Amino acid sequence: MPQSGERLPKKARCLAQREESQPDKARLVKGLRDQHPLALLLLIADIARSSFYYHLRVLQATDKYADLKQRISDVYHHHKGRYGYRRITQTLKNEGLRYNHKLIARLMNELKLTARIRRQKYRSYKGQCGVIAKNRVKRRFRAKAPNRRWLTDITEFKVGDDKLYLSPILDCFNNEIISYELSRRPVYDLVKQMLDRALKGITLKRRLKEQLTLHSDQGWHYQMKPFATTLKANNIQQSMSRKGNCLDNALMESFFGTLKCETIYIEKPSSIEALEQQIHKYVHYYNHERIQLKLKGLSPVQYRAQSYL
Repeated sequence: MPQSGERLPKKARCLAQREESQPDKARLVKGLRDQHPLALLLLIADIARSSFYYHLRVLQATDKYADLKQRISDVYHHHKGRYGYRRITQTLKNEGLRYNHKLIARLMNELKLTARIRRQKYRSYKGQCGVIAKNRVKRRFRAKAPNRRWLTDITEFKVGDDKLYLSPILDCFNNEIISYELSRRPVYDLVKQMLDRALKGITLKRRLKEQLTLHSDQGWHYQMKPFATTLKANNIQQSMSRKGNCLDNALMESFFGTLKCETIYIEKPSSIEALEQQIHKYVHYYNHERIQLKLKGLSPVQYRAQSYL
């Protein structure tokens, strides 16, 4: 320590009284060395000269991926942890930043950023109570144009003791959710209102010109006579999965898994009302913002708009 009567720098006196790591001490010494003798600062900080210069080199070394890490973190948090390294790689590519996906995966690992995944399924099959339609889709989940092949199903959410049911229609052309309905109970109106809203969204000319197929599982809603009658009146073929075979509607199941992973498992709503608002916001986000690699790195709406050019 300095001899008696020698005046100590205030910050150095504080440094001597606190338990700091050597990198932190080196940082403080670096800030004080222009005003005070280095030897005095090192003595007070109780750090060897060689250690100081080592940590100084580390502090001065620049991380060539610092800006990229910041952009990765920004994208990850903007999408609330929904994006893994593949989507983040594609997002950066869309911005003109081309990096190998392995590098992005490594940097995300360093930043402790991982996408969150969990799954849950609601089953509405209650036996045969109406007509079972033929499986016309047969796992062919691609369509050459919008409104050629639709998929639908119902999934259940639970918050505390309350439940919420979601019934959407997905267009196989661009995976867009073209219509959906929410209800506290899995009643037939849940499906009816969803279908009515979807039919209003397509023009009569397009319905007459192109054959449209609506595929579902064998849930009791889809076996109802009013449902089949509405489809027939609008020149829509009905298709159903085989009994107990979820793979026949795998694309719809995939959407439900993604929806739950990226909403309730991340934000954990405290009430059904909060969950409803969360789903409304997510569906808009999914259609308009969330990129999909199989859609050439575009969102469903962007991909559909591009198809009309």
